[in-house]
Amino acid sequence: MFSKEESKKIRHEFWTSFGKSFPKKWILYNTKLKGLSFKFHFDTKKAFVSLDIEDTLEGRIKYWEKIVALRSILKEEYLPEAVFEETFFLENGKEISRIHVTSDQKVSIHNKNTWQETMEFFNEKMNLFEAFFLENQDILKV
Repeated sequence: MFSKEESKKIRHEFWTSFGKSFPKKWILYNTKLKGLSFKFHFDTKKAFVSLDIEDTLEGRIKYWEKIVALRSILKEEYLPEAVFEETFFLENGKEISRIHVTSDQKVSIHNKNTWQETMEFFNEKMNLFEAFFLENQDILKV
């Protein structure tokens, strides 16, 4: 068990190490499409990368319909394991739509022995997500 301060320090160390190991400018929030962003997530139980749709309900529906129309391309050419969740609730209760890929390995940000495989997972899957996005961003424009 770690104190909040120790946990914060470990998280900072992981993300700093990830940035040094895979020095790339990720798209993340810079999609140039309002309400669409990529996220990395790593906690004590899981690691995943996601494409989150956090727009107005009307905007979310428009983005969702376009992404669902591209689902076969995403799954066949980029990320066959992608999970589509039209309705997803964040911890703060906010409703979003999310497409994500979760590591199938048992990982924890508090276990440094799982860091390398998580970094490699993040790098591989986010690169594929970004390639899909860049190839289809004109279609996704609302």
